[in-house]
Order: sequence, then structure tokens, then C-alpha cells
Amino acid sequence: MRRFLFRICAFATVVMISAISLHAQDTTHPTSVDPKLLAWENARVVKEYTIAGIEITGVRYLDTAIVLSISGLQVGDQFRHPGEEIFSKAINNLWRQKLFSDIQIYITRIEGDKVYIEISVQELPRLGNFKFVGIRKTEAEDLQSKIQLAKQTIISENTRRRITEVSTKFFKDKGYQNVKVNIVEKPDTSFANSNSLTIYIDKGKKVRINDIIFYGNEQVDGNKLKRQMKGTKEMSRFTLHPTLDSTRFGIKHRPEFSTYLKDWGFLSFTKTKLLLDPYFRFKLFSSAKLDPKKFDEDRDKILNYYNSLGYRDAQILDTAITKASNGNLDIAIKVEEGHKYYFGNITWKGNSKYPDTLLNAILGISKGDIYNIDILNKRLGKQLSQEGGDIGSLYMDDGYLFFHADPVETAVYNDTIDHEIRIVEGPQARIKNVTISGNEKTKDYVIRRELTTIPGNLFSRADLIRSQRDLGQLQYFNQESIDPGVVPNAEDGTVDINWKLEEKSSDQLELSAGWGGGIGLTGTLGVSFNNFSIHNIFKRSAWDPLPQGDGQKLSLRIQSNGRAFRSYSFSFTEPWLGGKKRNSLTIAYNNSKYSNAFDPYTGFIDKARSDSSYLKANSFSVSLGKQLKWPDDFFSLIYTLSFTQYKLKKYPIFQNLSDGVSNNFNIRIALQRSSAGPNPIYPVSGSNFMASVQVTPPYSLLDPGLVDSKNPYKNPEYHKWRFNAEWYVPIGKPKGADKSRQFVLKVAAKYGFMGRYNKNLDFSPFERFQLGDAGLTNNYGLLGYDIISQRGYPVYQSSDPTVNPDQQSASQFFTIFNKYTLEMRYPLVTNPGSTIFGLAFFEAANGWYDFKDYNPFRLRRSAGVGMRFFLPMFGLLGFDYGIGFDRLTPGTKLKDASRFTFMLGYEPE
Repeated sequence: MRRFLFRICAFATVVMISAISLHAQDTTHPTSVDPKLLAWENARVVKEYTIAGIEITGVRYLDTAIVLSISGLQVGDQFRHPGEEIFSKAINNLWRQKLFSDIQIYITRIEGDKVYIEISVQELPRLGNFKFVGIRKTEAEDLQSKIQLAKQTIISENTRRRITEVSTKFFKDKGYQNVKVNIVEKPDTSFANSNSLTIYIDKGKKVRINDIIFYGNEQVDGNKLKRQMKGTKEMSRFTLHPTLDSTRFGIKHRPEFSTYLKDWGFLSFTKTKLLLDPYFRFKLFSSAKLDPKKFDEDRDKILNYYNSLGYRDAQILDTAITKASNGNLDIAIKVEEGHKYYFGNITWKGNSKYPDTLLNAILGISKGDIYNIDILNKRLGKQLSQEGGDIGSLYMDDGYLFFHADPVETAVYNDTIDHEIRIVEGPQARIKNVTISGNEKTKDYVIRRELTTIPGNLFSRADLIRSQRDLGQLQYFNQESIDPGVVPNAEDGTVDINWKLEEKSSDQLELSAGWGGGIGLTGTLGVSFNNFSIHNIFKRSAWDPLPQGDGQKLSLRIQSNGRAFRSYSFSFTEPWLGGKKRNSLTIAYNNSKYSNAFDPYTGFIDKARSDSSYLKANSFSVSLGKQLKWPDDFFSLIYTLSFTQYKLKKYPIFQNLSDGVSNNFNIRIALQRSSAGPNPIYPVSGSNFMASVQVTPPYSLLDPGLVDSKNPYKNPEYHKWRFNAEWYVPIGKPKGADKSRQFVLKVAAKYGFMGRYNKNLDFSPFERFQLGDAGLTNNYGLLGYDIISQRGYPVYQSSDPTVNPDQQSASQFFTIFNKYTLEMRYPLVTNPGSTIFGLAFFEAANGWYDFKDYNPFRLRRSAGVGMRFFLPMFGLLGFDYGIGFDRLTPGTKLKDASRFTFMLGYEPE
């Protein structure tokens, strides 16, 4: 019986292997036993075979020649069997293309050493039409951009898996934790061998965080711990009394409101009462969703906060995330605070350059201070910062690039920890090579003259930061991509600095045009070339499109308002006169004409009036600036010699002066210090100071008869003093990797005073101070006036804040002014193509005609918000909305006390 069963099993086995498949069995092939195929299957002696024929089956849309080529098999190929896995390699070659759902290779017959094979494939379908169901159109568009489905691409299992995974993650990131994705695939007759996909998405209910509860926090309040969790927030709570008087709050009862109000947490709503669900939570200014990645980061922040308070052994023992009855989540966090520790004795080892007393003073940690390892590491310089002032900066500014300090706990007793700071000073490193790359237009010498990292000098971290700032101030390079590329060479004690730069456009264009029925053609054309090369102006090959690269600045501007106004201006600046020192030379010229050409009877510009009533101004100035080395090299001294001739013809801009010629010859000396940066458009730290005096010769003292002359202002005389101060203070920590993305507080104070030499001669009508409005230049700007902005107010002439400036027309201006500004700024965009930031401001300012009336505490106040847009091609644009508090008189509406102002090209004073 056993023999019979054995024979039956053997026969069944022979039948099953009669059609040989190296990958899978095709049941459509004949099942009769071929002795030659059996011999092939059971072969034990290696024999050489030749492929005599190849047949491709199952291909409907692909070219059979392509399939054959991909397989790597060719008629005439020789192989040994058994031994060589030639068919397995062919199958792997085909699988790698991801074009097929099934691949089989059959041996159809064998004739001697000739083998005939069949490659049988089943093509994967291609994607035809597809759509998302169950979500909004905007969500579908965002999801499609992430999945990146494209028609006529292969639909594989990987495609289906990607759709499911990306869709689930997309909505989970938005707070939907129970996302379900169902993909329905059907043949699509619109395309050959294509299937359509209908992607059904059930987002479910958005899941938010009800409560975050801490356990075990005996010393630190739970609300303080919650504030450390920047990425995980619970839903906000009502703090009102659970029962509200609806009549008192002016809420009218309507029955159809009941369902709506229940969604917002009200249990009942009657004509007199609102009953609030005490367990209700609502979303306010926070997403209140659970992001696992951010939650893990927040757990670390909690521990860091504990460490900053001295609890260095604090740990999170357990975290429980449970589902609440309303479908949201409750998070419970169990902490173990441990003991609170304090710093004990701190000793130094290995320091030969600086004494312990100096290092202790810079470290700023005394025995008994709360233990905080982060502060210790920061003071030691293990966490590099732009501010400096730590031990690491002290050493690195003196060439000790290889310096490092390691704090070691030497004793822990009770609640006190002693430390030994082990210092390895290393050798002083000198700068070996300084290379520059990325400057396609700007010449190397223009960049090198800004660098304080010079070959042969000792390495200095402060010099490195200063060089970065100075390169950024040029505005030729993308501020965020300036990379010093410090490469220490420990073998020879040197360091290479490889500056990597990315150039950006710094030229600016101002272009506008219009037509007024009563005015005619108006327009402005202005260009500023901020990296000009006057040395190559006569070299035709350098015009691409203009000669550039020498760091000079050339500005040209033409402005016209028909016959009412026209102006031509020109300026040229060489920042490094002579090429060896930072001595700047600026030459400027301006020719302007204001005409009293408007005819109030006809409403049009009258040519005869424009030729008979006007103000002309011709000015020329030369400035020479010099960088100082003392008190530090942020200081500079600027001398300016200027001459302006005014011609007035029936132009009553001044009282008792409407005709005549005035020649304003003056010299101005300004001492300034500028350390604000690193980006001059949006400084995040540093300060700017400027003190100047501008004087004319004392003509009336030399010629006493000038006081009683017909035109006492033929040669105006005065002495004018100015002082400006600005501070930029970073608030909080930067957002992300971009160090400029943080709040910055700007504090500014400005003062101005114009005096006279002769008390019998009134103050000069030129060079006064105009206050109010946006600070844009006007016809008074031609007269040397300092145009001082004050947002929220029109131009005013009274020193009394109780006098409404809206009810007066300013025609006389001040000889003294004070202005104070507070601005809180935050950047929205800080990329190379543009800089955009928002601001909120508070200002107080006023002006006076004489020292007798001067009262520095009697100021006009305003507050508001604004935006700034810097586009390299067009310069700075600004919009401000301000409310003048002193315009809010009884009966005045808020909108009547507010003012919208616009600025273009530069930040007004």
C-alpha cells in the first residue's frame, strides 16, 4: 500500500513541474510532461546552452523591443546550466522599471543545446482622471501639490500607499486625528490602459487639546510650565461668570440662536439668562492641536525650564494622552522635580593668559546663584553669540581660536555644586589665507577693503563679526548668505577664511508719469547706481549694461509737475577716496523751481503766472568724510561745504520777503557713530548717533547796516545744531534659523536748534524745522528746512498742543524742536529679494520759535501702526496709520484725529 501511494505522489509531482517557470507558474500553459524539460529540471551536470528564440507575451501598449532590451536577454546569448542565474537577472531588470504587475519567464522547448524562452508580463495600469471627494477644493489643491499626481504615470502599490500616507499626515497636521482614506480604482476609457482614481477622504472631527494637566510639580506652577510649550496649547477658557445677564450685555433673545449658542458652550439661552457650560473650551489665537513632533520638543523645553530654575535632576516620568468625552484630548504629564541646586565654589585650571579674578568677573556667577548649566555654558562661550562678552570671546578676540573650556563638577553636597573650569588655551592662530568667491560684479579690492580679517593678523572673532556687518552694509550681497568659512589648521596654528558671497541687485529705479487736465505732464525719473565704476566709464567693454564693481554711487533724478514744479539733481560718492582709507567724497548738485502757476479762477496752470511768480534754487555741495580710530572705528567725521542761491519773484513764501536773491553759504561738521546692523534696512542691534553744527559767516556783525537794509536776508546768517540718537534692542529669541526674525524695539530721540548772531536781526527764514505729516520733502525743503515727520498730525506751526493743527495753515516754522519715538518692529519677509516688516509706534514731538517758549515736556503725542517694504529696485516704501491724541478734542471723532501717511525712497526723520 505504501509503495502504491509513493508512486501516485511521484506521478503528481512530475505533472506539476512539466511546465517550468523560473518566477511563477502560468496555468494556461500545457501540463503534459516533456522529457527534455524534465531533464532540464533534474540536471546535475553543467552544460552550455544557447538562447535560440525569445517570445514576448502579455504586452498590450509597450513596445516588445523595449521589454526585450530591458530584460537584457538576446538571441544567441550563451549560458551554463545549472549554475548561471541568467533568467533571475532578467526578471530583476524588468521589476526595477516598475512597469509590470507580474513577470514570468518560461522555457517553451529545448532542442539539443538550443533553448526557446517566453517572457510573459502583465502591464501596470496608468493614471487617467482622478479626483478627491469629501474635502474642500482648496484642500484638494494643497493635497495634490504634496502628492504630485500626474496623468499617464504608472499606478503602483507605492502610488496608492503614498496617497494614503500623505493624505493622512496632511490632515493630522491640521488636527484631524481620525482620518480615513479610501481609494476606488476603475477603468478609464478616456485613455488607453488607464484607470481612474476616486480618493474618498473622511477627515472626521477635528481633535483638539482640552486640558494639559501636570502632576508632581510642587515647586513650579503648572501655568508656567504650559507657557514653555510653544507648540502644544490647550483650548482657551471662558473666564466670565457661568451665568451671564443677557439683557445687561445687550443680547437679544431669538429662539433660532439656541442651537448655535450650544455649539459655543452655552447650555441654555432665555430672555434674561445665558447659562455657560463650565467645562467648555474654545479656540482663541492657538491651534490647540496635537503635533507629536512639537510635543516631544515641548517636553524637552519643560525640562530645560526646570534646569534653568536649578532643578537639574528634573525628569518627566510619564505622559498620558486620553480621549475626553467630547472627542478631544486630555494630556497628563507627570514630573519629578528633584532638588533645587545652587552654584558653589568655581575654580579655574589651565588659564595662563588671564587671571582668575578677570575670568570670574566676566563669568558673572557667584556662589549661591541658582544652578543653570545653560548660563554657565553661555558665559564660557560654548554657545557662540553675536553679542560676545563671554570667556570664549575674550580668548578668540586675541587669536586663541583653538581655545575651549570644560566645566567639571568636583563636588555635590546637599544642594550645592562646586565646579572646576578646565581651560585649554592652545596657541594663538594667525590668518593664513583669505579668499573670496561669489562676487561676479563687485571687484575683489572693493570687498577686501571692507574686511578686517587680513592675512598675517591674529584671528579675532570680533573682526569676523565686524567684517560680516560691513559687507552687509554695502547692500551688494545677500545678507543671509555671507559666510566667512573659517577653516582652522591645527597642524601649523593658522586659519583660512574663505568668504562666500551671493550678489544681489542694489541699483534702484524711480519711475512715474501722469497727466493732469489743469497741470499737464507730470512725472519722475530717478536712477541710483550703488556699485558704479567711474574708472571704466570710457571703456566700452565695461558697459554691461553699465560699468560696475568699484563701489561708487551715482544718482540722477528728474522730476516735473508741469509748470508748477521741476527739479534736476545729481550726486556722486566715492566711499574710499584714494583707495587706502575710508575717506568718502560726495559731490551733489540740484536745480529746482517752484511756480505759483495755479489760477484759482480757471482751475488751470497759467504760463504767464509760472513765469512771473516763482522760487528758484540752485545748490552745490562737496562733502568729505573720514573714518576715525578713536574712540573706536565706528566713528566718522564729515565736513560739508555748500552754497545755495535762491531767487524769489513775487513768491511770498516768507513774511516781508517775496522778491530778491539770497545766497546761503555754509559749512557743516558732523560727528557720527553707526554700529546698527547687520542689515541696514532692518537692524536688530546696535545704535546710530549724530551730532552736527552748521554755520554761516556772521554777516551782520561784519556789516551792521545789513539789519536795516531792504533785503536783510541777502546773505542769511545762522548757526544750526542737531543731535540724533537711535538704539535697536532685540526682544525675545529669534524665530528659527534666521537670526533677524525677532521683535526689535527702536528707541530714538532727535533735537534741533537754530540760533542767530545778532539779536536785532530776526531768525533766518532759511534752514528752520518743519514738523508734522509724513516728512516728505516739499518746497520748504528747497529752503534748507529739516522736514521732521510726526505721524498722526498734519504740518503744524503752533507750539501749543491744545491748538488743533487742522484749523490752521502752517506758514511759519520753528527754530527749536524735540522728537521722541518708540517703535516695536517685527520682520515678515527677510529674503534677498525683499524685506518687509510691520511696526507699532508711539511718538511725541513739538517745535518752538524761541528759547523763551521752550518746554521739553509740552509735546504732541501720537500712536499707530505701519508697514515697510524694501524692494532692491525701488527702495523703501512705507505706510503708516497714526492717531494724534492731541487732536482728540471734545466732539471730535476718532477718524477725524487719525491720519494715513505714505513714504517713498528713504526713512523720514
